[in-house]
Amino acid sequence: MEESQLLEPAQRPRVLLVDDEESILNSLKRLLRSEPYEVLLATSGTRALEILAQGPVDLVISDARMPGMDGAALLARVREKHPETRRILLTGYADLNTIIKAVNEGRIHQYLSKPWNDEELLLILRQSLAHQHAERELKRLQQLVLEHNQQLKSNNASLERHVASRTAELQQTADMLDLAYEALKHSYVTATEVFSLLANLRLPADRQTNRRVIELVRACCRKHSLDEASSRDLTMAAALYNIGKLSWSDSMLSAPADLLRHTDQTRYRAYPEQSESVLMALEPMQDAARLILAHQERWDGSGFPHRLKGEAIPWGARLLKLAVDYIELQCGLILERRMNSDEALLFIRKYAGRLYDPNLVEDFVQVCATCQSDVTVDDPTVKVLGTRELQAGMVLRRNLNADNGMLLLNAGKLLSEPLVQKLIAFEAMEGACYNVFVSIPEAAGAVI
Repeated sequence: MEESQLLEPAQRPRVLLVDDEESILNSLKRLLRSEPYEVLLATSGTRALEILAQGPVDLVISDARMPGMDGAALLARVREKHPETRRILLTGYADLNTIIKAVNEGRIHQYLSKPWNDEELLLILRQSLAHQHAERELKRLQQLVLEHNQQLKSNNASLERHVASRTAELQQTADMLDLAYEALKHSYVTATEVFSLLANLRLPADRQTNRRVIELVRACCRKHSLDEASSRDLTMAAALYNIGKLSWSDSMLSAPADLLRHTDQTRYRAYPEQSESVLMALEPMQDAARLILAHQERWDGSGFPHRLKGEAIPWGARLLKLAVDYIELQCGLILERRMNSDEALLFIRKYAGRLYDPNLVEDFVQVCATCQSDVTVDDPTVKVLGTRELQAGMVLRRNLNADNGMLLLNAGKLLSEPLVQKLIAFEAMEGACYNVFVSIPEAAGAVI
């Protein structure tokens, strides 16, 4: 069934917009003008509750900060009196305490920031209403099964000839329930991915990691043939592993972890617990939240927040750490110097048995080599050498950058003896240690 069909029941969905600023309400109303919704407006929490008391409302979008009753308090009242109404919080700033209050008390279904992106807001409304429609359909089907069972019990003596056909009908109903439930679980995963993309908007484009981590985790799940439930939990954990960072300043969000000051380091080490506390109130997210809590633990026990060691770290959290570190090393979120994909994999191999589960590292390297075309670390024709191992005639396979990011040599450069000597001298002058990715021609290989 297409999404447009899900949003067109006999009666148009009723959407209530709540904001103390009429300009915001008018902007939202204009945006929804072409949508198949009946739009209601309220300029206060009190007025919103009056409208809800007059008749059913399918979805409420409320501003977080309003005089009198704020958005979190309103949505908590909506959940108490109208639990089937979908609840979305709209706020103009990233206030983690407001979000946690709205999640814990109002059990909100979505969180949006001002200014919103029109297409994303419309997509979230459609998905929320489709999710609600699926829940109602699931209840209807459950009631249908109950009625069928009661009918079978009361008419069993006279309906023996129809047992086979009734059994087939019940099986078909059960299959429909299974499909509806699977659709609900899938929509929850989709919702977490949409939310992660919205949260990522606080970061510069070159430091938005969640989408790449999700794709890499999915590839690892296929590599290890994980069951659907485990894959779903890992995917949701990958989508929201850094939600606890939303309360950070923009400068802290973009800074490499190894350059943070002492006070910022303390906040950094607290983000897995903050992420878990935000998500644990949502029952379908609880297993994913536990993976997020442990994804900064280290194999040797030196990680955080609980200094778990070895097999005591959940398997999924060990896999998530590999994916997060691999992407964040390339984005400059762990070390000051950004690494290319091959350098990130060499780093991971170097710290196998210390930071990472040594039993997962090589499979992870293979996944990266398969999924990302720029990975050459497992190419048998490519060698990783120090500058003093280089010889004339070798061909550079990766750009060579200094530690400060300056490009020294382009990929494809044919090395000569004078050029090798210059690299050795520059490395000594900088106090650096370069990993050089080269192809070794047959003649040069014979000499080595």
